[in-house]
Amino acid sequence: MSSLASRQCVPCRGGMPPMRGDEIKEFLNELNGWEVVEEHHLKKDFKFTDFREALSFVNRVGELAEAEGHHPDISFGWGYAGIKIWTHKIDGLSESDFILAAKIDAM
Repeated sequence: MSSLASRQCVPCRGGMPPMRGDEIKEFLNELNGWEVVEEHHLKKDFKFTDFREALSFVNRVGELAEAEGHHPDISFGWGYAGIKIWTHKIDGLSESDFILAAKIDAM
């Protein structure tokens, strides 16, 4: 398990700049298969054998998001789910985004 997955998401109150450049790369190195899009959000697509499996995954991610107080954008359908994570208060990436991504991978 990534060391990020053992940490807790911290609510963002705004007033801080989003992560950029090397700071993003450092945290991204601790994740598996996530992509950074335009230094704005994390994105990962997941594949499943059917709709029920995708739905089960989405429900587990939803429960995790509620527990962490950090909510990703989720899309899903038959055999797939897509997750996008960013910190809305700063309209970009924060450490909590990487923590949530690591926790999703650890499920």
